[in-house]
Amino acid sequence: MKNFASKILLTTVIATSSSAAVADSMWKEDTLDAWIDGKAETTLLLNSNLNSFDINTYVKDQVVTLTGSVENQTEKALAEELVLSFDDVKSVKNELTVIDNEKDKNKESTQVLTDTKITTIVKTRLLMNTGVSGTDIEVETKENTVVLKGSVTSDTEHDLALSIARNTSDVDKVIDKIEVIQ
Repeated sequence: MKNFASKILLTTVIATSSSAAVADSMWKEDTLDAWIDGKAETTLLLNSNLNSFDINTYVKDQVVTLTGSVENQTEKALAEELVLSFDDVKSVKNELTVIDNEKDKNKESTQVLTDTKITTIVKTRLLMNTGVSGTDIEVETKENTVVLKGSVTSDTEHDLALSIARNTSDVDKVIDKIEVIQ
């Protein structure tokens, strides 16, 4: 019986020691992950080339996951390289989304140029055509839609002005705000 009690006591001590070792190991891993997370957040925050408020970090087993958004591919690569440079980081999962504002800016610029070109061509054609009083018609273009405003003296002049605008390249739609004054 004494021998049996000793075995139970020894088993309990070994089990407790193993649990303590596992708990100690888990605590150290969690602490290291938290330290890496804090270091990553601080590094991204202090980098003047990144908007760190749009970047989130998550660390598990020394693997850093980056989520959120950045302006371009260069910022995405920079964020990854900054975090990857830490000694205790095993790897980085870069799940940052690139919001390419340059494409939007270029598209807007191209649209403005196209609209300006359309307005210029329609106005020139109205002024050059002797059947229309082009000086009495105002031309505005937005997103390939032409708006004609003003006044003309006949239905024929009205229809000719609309046809000139409709037959201009890149025009998708013509909005008629021309008054016929007789």
